[in-house]
Amino acid sequence: MGEKYLTLSELNIEGQFLGFVGNKTGKYKHLRLGIANGKIKVKIPKDLRCSLGSSLVPGEQISIDAISKLNPRTNKLKLQPYQIQAIGFCLIKQRLPQPKPKIMVCQKSGCMKRGGKGLLSDLEKTLGDRGLSDKVTIEHTDCQKRCSSAPNCVLKLGKKQYNKVHPEAIASLLENHLS
Repeated sequence: MGEKYLTLSELNIEGQFLGFVGNKTGKYKHLRLGIANGKIKVKIPKDLRCSLGSSLVPGEQISIDAISKLNPRTNKLKLQPYQIQAIGFCLIKQRLPQPKPKIMVCQKSGCMKRGGKGLLSDLEKTLGDRGLSDKVTIEHTDCQKRCSSAPNCVLKLGKKQYNKVHPEAIASLLENHLS
């Protein structure tokens, strides 16, 4: 004897299509749907299988209209979809964390003799006065191969790089970048 299900209600589930479940291309019986509470597997009705295989793209938002049924003997809930349609892409923009700004100060003897020590102390004092010390990394480097323009200091803000910048200008650039 077949199981007898009680029809509970019609419902609509919206979520992100994660892909089909099955090992044979074009012979999918289930799809995986990402919803707020996690992931669910939904059995695709036979009459919808052919058309869905070529029209759904992973990552796409879909809407599933279904009838929920309950097996009173086992208390298992069954979804019986009758319409599955794409409603567009839901682009979730996640901002990638910006790398912490970095100031690289040459600590080789040529730069140190030409004012590198003073540059470093001025830089630390200026950043401290403006409250930027914890928002930037100061890195002591070896020779930067620009000895003729010593003392050498490079400010990296994301993909931009500034050379030969005075401590006050560095602080201003940092404030503009971080605001």
